[in-house]
Amino acid sequence: MALRLLPFRQYSDNDVVNLFANQTVDATPSTNGNGSAGVMVKVLSGNLNKDVIDLIDSSYLGKTDYPFLGADKYPTVALRATAATEDAPVLGVTLRQTVETDENGEKLIYNPVKKDELQAVLSGQAVPVATKGLFTFDEAAFEKDANFAPGNLAIVSANAGKLSGIAWANTSGETIVGTILGTGNRTSQLGVADQFAGTGTAQYALVQLDCSLSSTYTA
Repeated sequence: MALRLLPFRQYSDNDVVNLFANQTVDATPSTNGNGSAGVMVKVLSGNLNKDVIDLIDSSYLGKTDYPFLGADKYPTVALRATAATEDAPVLGVTLRQTVETDENGEKLIYNPVKKDELQAVLSGQAVPVATKGLFTFDEAAFEKDANFAPGNLAIVSANAGKLSGIAWANTSGETIVGTILGTGNRTSQLGVADQFAGTGTAQYALVQLDCSLSSTYTA
């Protein structure tokens, strides 16, 4: 699944925002895009003059032009978030992936149980975004280089939605979102496959996030 977050995490529900839909929708649960869980996002559209829910025409519903059908609209959240870059304060990290179909191409709108099993929300639904807490990130969520090291600051990468690292002494205008607490590698041992080992170097990192830092201070 396109989950950039590993299971270990510590956060308060008081630090979770459930108001914004992710602008990016991944094609399938295995798509590792900016619709994934573990993506750093920023506010894209926060117009509170809009209705809480927008009713739109959508091909996701299938055929909608049946005779004598008054309206067949798909409800979506008006407020939107998108993958964070260095040009704006960061809202937080997505806790669920945004996806429309399962691995077989079947629409999850008709299978809410599987949607929950995939830890997903549908296109246009609000995705929970954690603004603060302790999170374990898969290697797809950050830049795998010497700067992403314990004790360094966690910053927004030049690649939208991802984290990078930087030493305190080297900061010069970066968008700071937290502190890197530890890094490591997951490998299969004693003949038992580690399902979180990934397909690359199986790196992972423990990061203390506080996205309020991104709006109060940039070095």
